[in-house]
Amino acid sequence: MFKEFRTLFPYLKKHLKYYILGFLFLVLTDGGQLVIPMMIRKAVDGIAESNMTLNMIGSLMLKMVGVAAAIAVGRFGWRFFIHGSSRRIEKELRTKLFDHLLKLSSSFYGDMKTGDIMSRFTNDMNAIRMATGMAFVAFVDGVFMTLVILIILFTRYPGLAPYTLIPLPFVFIIVLGAGKLLGQRFLKVQQAFARISDETQEILSGIRVIKTFVRQKHFMGRFEDANDEYLKSNLELVKIWGFLFPVISFLAGLTSLLLLWFGGQQVMSGDLSPGDFVAVMSYLGMLIWPMIGAGFTVNLLNRGAASMGRINQILDTESDILSKPGAEKIDEAGVLEVRNLNYTFPDGETPVLKDISFTVPEGTTLGILGSTGSGKTTLLRLLPRLLDPPEGTIFYGGKDVHEYELSSLRGAMASVPQNTFLFSSPIRDNLAFGLGEADDEYLKEMNRISTIDRDLALFPEGWNTPVGEKGVTLSGGQKQRVAISRALAVDSRFVIFDDALSAVDTETEERILNRFLERRKGRTNIIVSHRVSTLQVADNVIVLEDGRVVQEGAPEALKQEEGIFRRIYQLQEVCRHPGSGGDPAEDSHADSGCGEVPDGE
Repeated sequence: MFKEFRTLFPYLKKHLKYYILGFLFLVLTDGGQLVIPMMIRKAVDGIAESNMTLNMIGSLMLKMVGVAAAIAVGRFGWRFFIHGSSRRIEKELRTKLFDHLLKLSSSFYGDMKTGDIMSRFTNDMNAIRMATGMAFVAFVDGVFMTLVILIILFTRYPGLAPYTLIPLPFVFIIVLGAGKLLGQRFLKVQQAFARISDETQEILSGIRVIKTFVRQKHFMGRFEDANDEYLKSNLELVKIWGFLFPVISFLAGLTSLLLLWFGGQQVMSGDLSPGDFVAVMSYLGMLIWPMIGAGFTVNLLNRGAASMGRINQILDTESDILSKPGAEKIDEAGVLEVRNLNYTFPDGETPVLKDISFTVPEGTTLGILGSTGSGKTTLLRLLPRLLDPPEGTIFYGGKDVHEYELSSLRGAMASVPQNTFLFSSPIRDNLAFGLGEADDEYLKEMNRISTIDRDLALFPEGWNTPVGEKGVTLSGGQKQRVAISRALAVDSRFVIFDDALSAVDTETEERILNRFLERRKGRTNIIVSHRVSTLQVADNVIVLEDGRVVQEGAPEALKQEEGIFRRIYQLQEVCRHPGSGGDPAEDSHADSGCGEVPDGE
């Protein structure tokens, strides 16, 4: 169990002085509580023997008030230092976890669901906070209070203590036996919570699709299944926890019963004074909390260990894409070259890219055409090492991309992905995302290039309008154009368009491309599209089929060359100008697949 807490040792060491101060205040609190029964004993014996005056009682009361004040100060102190430290550790560990998540490669997020990750940031962090805070308090209370009370009872009342403390060993046996069961069941609770979090996140993210297909009942059933699993896991935990506390309380109550029997006899025989009887009863009452605290400590530590194990699972995961030691920064623009690139996904068997070779000279635009599944997006993700290419296959400026720092390589390549993602913040913040701070006039120029400027007047607060989660309040074309402005704003050496104009009309597309190329004159660009009209602005075009380059050349030359590019060009011309005298065989395609690259061609 304790090996899972290894990650916390640096944080515990860092906050050790606060734990020591908290420990001292906790001892002050416990010491004050142990003094009060002696004062009560003195008062009871004095009253019973009628030898106490009002002044003596008043003096004793003032002392008890002073002790109570010390206890109050002690309670504030240990809460401030111990709970404060556990909160700081929770915050620092959460920061470490988030920082580590930012470094992990995309393959990790393909295996780990968002809801599961979020549950580790919430429920698991709360359990770790309790293990580093309240568990420490319960442990110190249990050890200190138990030892001191046992010493007092056995030294002052040796003839009574052995009888009244008979139930105590059974308490520890039960607590230790239940500890392992608690840890196992709590882990199941956390896993069930992760599932319900993931279901909720996925359902809410896809709520529009669910409503469109009228699948609310189906997803309500999925949520109920996850909710039932969470309930059952909690009930299994509660069964153990619910059994533990009553048994401990029952055994603790037996000590009072034994005191009444054996202590009552000694009072009646004169071997024990009434004050001593009351004092022993007070001490036995104080022993109840350490007994419960022992179970509390075991429960919290097992919960914390289970949660810490789930956190360690992420922290122990290393990114499979890292910068080499001594990696360089990209200082100047250069030629991009791909040489005999073959790529197979880590968990796959069939290559998705086969013997790919091409060169993109500095300051030129490369176009890429290919059917769905031909490997276009995979190729683009390999260039900035979002997927890791084999060494000796991709070069920039004459050097293998593995020789560059990841941040420098990726910073040189701004991308507009096929599936546009916008953050749930104002449009302006999304535009300036890659810059942090940006001049308004500069951003307005980027908006003019992408033509999103003409839409901003339609929004209630202009570019200060929040776009909703993942840009849900914008249309597909608007999201793409905001993403284009965002990529252009960073003014990187490379801009990669991965079918980034698919949601805009051809007239807007032409306007964007003209302004884009004017802005990017002398810079390198890669444009992927299903439209031949889009690729006509490229200096060179490669055509992918089944992961291979099957054609390469200037757009005008490819139109004349027999092959996929020409067939797609003719098909799309027919779609744009139906009945214009084209090939009848090609005219027959006009109603199916216009604007798309036919699969398998």
